[in-house]
Amino acid sequence: MIIRYFAWVREKVGVDEEQLVLPDSIQTVGDLTAYLATIDDNHAAAFAEADTIRAAINQEHVDADTPIAEAQEIAFFPPMTGG
Repeated sequence: MIIRYFAWVREKVGVDEEQLVLPDSIQTVGDLTAYLATIDDNHAAAFAEADTIRAAINQEHVDADTPIAEAQEIAFFPPMTGG
């Protein structure tokens, strides 16, 4: 699965994207953010406040309880503000 990072999430993780093979126990976006926070110190810093990070599966915005089974790509980014 391809995981993409944008804006300050990318800066904290240190890469634009990475391809990961996830444990079977990772079923939802929330599971994934919790898992990513355990990878290393950079990921832990990026996902320290996971509830503030937005996610998209295959370029569609989703919630933390959304299943990831059909995902080819998951993107993480900070909340956006309008103007």
